[in-house]
Amino acid sequence: MAASASTSPHSLGADLRALRLLRGLTLSDLSARLGRSVGWLSQVERDKSDPSVADLREIAAALDVPLSTLFGEGAATPEEKGLIVRKTARRPIGNGEGGLIEELLSPDLTDSFEVVHSTFQPGAAMAAPVSRPTQEVGFVVSGTLELWIGDHAFTLGAGDSFRIRGQSYRWANSTDTPTVVIWVISPPVY
Repeated sequence: MAASASTSPHSLGADLRALRLLRGLTLSDLSARLGRSVGWLSQVERDKSDPSVADLREIAAALDVPLSTLFGEGAATPEEKGLIVRKTARRPIGNGEGGLIEELLSPDLTDSFEVVHSTFQPGAAMAAPVSRPTQEVGFVVSGTLELWIGDHAFTLGAGDSFRIRGQSYRWANSTDTPTVVIWVISPPVY
C-alpha cells in the first residue's frame, strides 16, 4: 500500500486504528503487545509505513481478528471507494471453519457498525455458545437458521429477523441447503 499524505478514512491504517480503538487499546498498549515502537505503529495507522505480512499476522493476533480481515478492500473506482462494495469485491472475513462463510459488506471498518453477509453451509453449527459486547441484528435472506439466544431456542426462516444484545448465543443449520443471513454488528468485531 502506498504511503499517502494523510490517512484515507478507507485504508488499512484507518481499519487498524478503528479496530484498536474499538478494543479500548492505546497506541502504547498495542505496540507493547507487538514488541514494536509506538512510532512504527503510528506510521502504519497513518499509512506512512507498510507492514509486512508477518507484521499483519502479529497485529491480527493482537487484535483478535482473522488475518483475512486486514487484507484490503476489493477493487473500487475512485468514485466508489469507501461508498460502494460490489459483489465481486467483498472482503472475506473469518476462516470458514464450522461451515460459516462470511464477507464484509461494509466498505471498511471505520464506522460504529459493520454489515456482514453470512452463509451457513448445510450441517454447519456453532459448537458452544458465545457472547460478545455487541448489539447485533440479523435478517434471514434464505434458508432456515436455528438460533439459541440465552435459554431460548428459535427456528427462523427467510424474512425473519432477530436481535442479540450481548447475550450468549449459538446457531445451527441442520437443513440440507445453505442459509444466508445479513448481520449488522455494533461495534464492529472483525
